[in-house]
Amino acid sequence: MARRALKLASWTSVALAASGICLYSNKYLDPNDFGAVRVGRAVATTAVISYDYLTSLRSVPYGSEEYLQLRSKVHLRSARRLCELCCANRGTFIKVGQHLGALDYLLPEEYTSTLKVLHSQAPQSSMKEVRQVIREDLGKEIHDLFLSFDDTPLGAASLAQVHKAVLRDGRTVAVKVQHPKVQAQSSKDILLMEVLVLAVKQLFPEFEFMWLVDEAKKNLPLELDFLNEGRNAEKVAQMLKHFDFLKVPHIYWELSTKRVLLMEFVDGGQVNDRHYMERNKIDVNEISRHLGRMYSEMIFVNGFVHCDPHPGNVLVRKRPDTGKVEIVLLDHGLYQALTEEFRLDYCRLWQSLIWTDMQSVRKYSQRLGAGDLYPLFACMLTARSWDSVNKGIGQTPVTTTEDSEIRNHAANYLPQISQLLNRVPRQMLLIFKTNDLLRGIEAALGTRASASSFLNMSRCCIKALAAVSKGLFKDEDGGQWGEAKGDRVTGRWRFHRRAFPCVRTLGPARHQSILLEAFPSGNYQEGLEENMAMPILLVVYRMDCGETKIWTGKEEERDWKNENQRRKKGKETVKRTSERKNKD
Repeated sequence: MARRALKLASWTSVALAASGICLYSNKYLDPNDFGAVRVGRAVATTAVISYDYLTSLRSVPYGSEEYLQLRSKVHLRSARRLCELCCANRGTFIKVGQHLGALDYLLPEEYTSTLKVLHSQAPQSSMKEVRQVIREDLGKEIHDLFLSFDDTPLGAASLAQVHKAVLRDGRTVAVKVQHPKVQAQSSKDILLMEVLVLAVKQLFPEFEFMWLVDEAKKNLPLELDFLNEGRNAEKVAQMLKHFDFLKVPHIYWELSTKRVLLMEFVDGGQVNDRHYMERNKIDVNEISRHLGRMYSEMIFVNGFVHCDPHPGNVLVRKRPDTGKVEIVLLDHGLYQALTEEFRLDYCRLWQSLIWTDMQSVRKYSQRLGAGDLYPLFACMLTARSWDSVNKGIGQTPVTTTEDSEIRNHAANYLPQISQLLNRVPRQMLLIFKTNDLLRGIEAALGTRASASSFLNMSRCCIKALAAVSKGLFKDEDGGQWGEAKGDRVTGRWRFHRRAFPCVRTLGPARHQSILLEAFPSGNYQEGLEENMAMPILLVVYRMDCGETKIWTGKEEERDWKNENQRRKKGKETVKRTSERKNKD
C-alpha cells in the first residue's frame, strides 16, 4: 500500500513538474506565478524524501550504531531538500520552514540547523515591486511620500522586507512592504501542505504533522495583515510600559495599510551579537535578565505573547539621550493569546518544575494534554533531561553532554514528539517555538538556565496566581486576606537568618500584611550573582500581631508563630543561665 502510494505520488510529481518546464525558458514569466510549478516542486520533494526514508533504513538493524549514523545522513539529505523547496517556492513555505528551524529541542538537529538559514536567505522583492505595492496601497509614488528611500532593504523575511526612509517632515522611518504575490499564493500553499501532510501520514502513520498545517491556517492570515501587526505593537507597548528598558517603535497609522507598515526607525545590534555588546559596553547578563522579565510577564501574567523572538527581531542599544540599555522589540505580526485556564495551568506547571514538585508536574502536564507522555513533555518544555527535571532544573547547570543528549532525544523520539505536538492545546505550539528561540539567544549570550531566568519566571507565576487565588492566604476564622496589590515595599526583612526582599503589599480585608519573597542566600544581590537566588517560599507578615505565615507554593501554610516563641524562650533561658553564672 505504501509503495503504491509512493509510486502514485512520484508519477504525479513528474507530470506536474513537466507541465512547467517550458515556463523556465521564458524570461518574461516567473515560474512561481504558476500553481503547477509550485505543486510539482512540493510533491516531487515530498516523494523523494519519503522514498529515501523508506529504502535507506529498512535493511539496517534498528537502533544499531550503523542505523543511527545512516539515519543522521538521511535527516541531513532530507533537510537540505526541504530547504531548497522552501527557497524555491518562497512565501508561506519559507515561513513554515523558519518555524521548523526554530524548534531546536523538538526536531532533529540536522533539520533545525539546516532550516535556520531561511531566516537570513529570504528572497527580496525588486524595487519595481516595492513601488507597485506602495502605489496601490497609499495612492502615491515613493518620491511624493519620502525625501529619501533606500533601495537596498535593511532586511528581507518570508512575507515582507523593510526599507529605511525619510519622510517629507524629516522623520526617519522604517517601511515594511509585503511581497506582492504572497497574499494570493498563501491559501493555495496551505492547502497543498495539508494534502502533503496527509500523504506523509499514509506512508508513515506514526508521524503527526497536522499541527503544523493548523498553525499556518490560523496564523498566516493574521501575519499578512499589517494593521493587525500595528495593533499588536501598540498593545504590548501599553501592556509593558512599566519596563523602562523596553522600546517598541511607534506606528505611523496615516501611512499604514494591510500591506505597508510605517514605523519609527530604531537602530541597534542584534541580541545575539556579543561583539556589538562588547563594543558598546552592554552587559549580556543585564540583557538576559531584561529579556527573561519581559517574556515571563507576557506569558504568565498577561497571556499575550510575542512569538517570533529570533535575533533579527530583538535589538539592543544604549539610548542616545540617557545612555541606558534598551531592548527594541520588532515584528509584531505573530502573537499568541492564552486563555486564562491555559495560562494558570502553565504557571502552576512551571512552579512545580522550579520547586521540583513531581506530583504536580505530572498533574499539570496532563491537564495541558500530555497524558502518559508527561515526562517527555516536561523535557521538551525545559530542554533538560528527565534526570535534571527530577533533581531540580534550578539546581543543576546545563552541561554540553546534557544538551547533546537532549538533541539526540529529538531524533530518537521524533514519532512521540510529533504525536505530543498534535495532542497538546494549539496555544502550546507557539510557546514551544518561543521558548526554543529564547534559549537560542541565552545560549549565544552564555546565560542559559541562569538563576535569574528562573527567578523571573517564579515571580511572574506567583504574581499571576496571587491575582486570581483570592483565598490563597486565610486567617484563622477563614476570612480572606485579599489579592496582591498595592505599592512596592522598600527595604529588607530578615527571618531565620535569610533575606526577604519585599515584593509588594497585600490589600487585606482586616489585617495589615506584607507579602515577601524568600531566598536561600543571606544577601539578595550576592545570591543573584552567585546563581543562588531561587525563591523557595512566600512570607506573609501580619503587622498587627507579629505573626508570620509561610506559603510553600503547594497551597499549604505553616504557622511559624510557635517557632518564634520557642526561639524567644530559648533566648530567655540562655539569659537567665548567664545571669545565674554571673551571680555565682
